[in-house]
Amino acid sequence: MKKIVFIVLAFCFVQVVQAQNAKTILDEVSSKVKSYDNIVIGFKYALKNTKEDVYQETRGDVVLKNNNYVLNLMGSTRMYDGKKLYVIIPEDEEINISTQSEEEDDSITPSKMLTFYEEGYTYKKDIVQNVKGRKIQYIKLTPIDTNSELKEILLGIDVQTKHIYKMIQTQNNGTQITITVNSFKTNQPLSKTQFVFDESKYSNYYINRLD
Repeated sequence: MKKIVFIVLAFCFVQVVQAQNAKTILDEVSSKVKSYDNIVIGFKYALKNTKEDVYQETRGDVVLKNNNYVLNLMGSTRMYDGKKLYVIIPEDEEINISTQSEEEDDSITPSKMLTFYEEGYTYKKDIVQNVKGRKIQYIKLTPIDTNSELKEILLGIDVQTKHIYKMIQTQNNGTQITITVNSFKTNQPLSKTQFVFDESKYSNYYINRLD
C-alpha cells in the first residue's frame, strides 16, 4: 500500500514540476512578445481531417501591433483596427464590416495567436524536436472548459529565441490545424495607415455592414 501511495505521490510531483517548467517557458514567450512594438509573421497554414478526407495547405502573413492586425490568408484580408473587423474578399468584390471585441472572443484570433495560452488551459512539457539545428520544445495545452471544441494544442517554442515556431490545434471532430512560422520579424517600420480601412479603395465592392 505504501508503495502505491509513493508512486501516486511521485507521479503527482512530476506533473506539478512539468506544469511549473511549462509555465516558466510560456511566461518567457509572453514577456518577449509583449516587448516588441510590432510583429510581422510569414507562415504556412495546413488543415487536415482524415475522416473527411480533407487536406488544405497554403501560406499567409500577418502584421500585429497591440490588438490590431492585418491577416492575409486564402485570398482574403482580415483587418482589425481595435474596434471593427474588416473582411475583404477580392474574388467576390465584397467587404464585411462588423464590430468585434477581442476581449470577449474566446477563439484564437490573430491578435491572440502569440498570447492566447495565458488563460483557459492546463499545460505540461511535451516532446523536443531538432529543426535544422533549432531546439523546439513543445508544450501541450488542454482546455479547462470541458465543452470546448478543442481537444488540445501543441505549441512548439524555439528554446533560444523564445518565439513560437509551430502551433498544432486538434479539435474534437478530428480536424487538425497546423501553423508553422517561416519568418518572424519585429519592430518593423509600419505605415501610419497600416490598420486604417480606406473605403475609397473599394468603390466597386459591395460593402456589407453587419452591425
